Amino acid sequence: MASDVTSANGNRWRVTGWGLAVSLLLLPFLAMQLTREVNWTGSDFVFAAIMIGGVGLLFELTVRMSDNKYYRAGVALALAASFLTIWATGAVGMIGDEGNPLNLMFLAVPIMALLGSALCGFRASAMGWAMLAAAVAQMLASAIGMFTDLLGGLYSMMFAAIWLASAAMFRRAT
Repeated sequence: MASDVTSANGNRWRVTGWGLAVSLLLLPFLAMQLTREVNWTGSDFVFAAIMIGGVGLLFELTVRMSDNKYYRAGVALALAASFLTIWATGAVGMIGDEGNPLNLMFLAVPIMALLGSALCGFRASAMGWAMLAAAVAQMLASAIGMFTDLLGGLYSMMFAAIWLASAAMFRRAT
């Protein structure tokens, strides 16, 4: 009987999560009907669907792999940091505009976090170190960016807090 309740709650969370994902994709479509300020192309929607769907699928895999709430929170925060970093870098750029070559530094941060996690076999203790390394890399990229765009560098520095929170959750998971 308890597994039925757990299963029902799990399905409710899945439906809510995927419903939110679809809603996020519908928002720009609806905004395009109301204003000329939002002008997404088909490729913008495909990119958004891949990003949002990828985050959803990776989190679903995490939920299936671990029932540790701190591990799940660590993954959720790492996915959020990765998503936001890639999205902000591609949409407006962390430093200057999206065409600034310094922004490539920020795209390396989620890749580094993923590679570090994979190399350690996705073990919580080592993933905490990988997320700490991602936070340091984020801070270094932000500091370098401050030489050309002070506000952009300061803004991008805040993303390091998400990586640090993820590292803290993995530490708690061990």
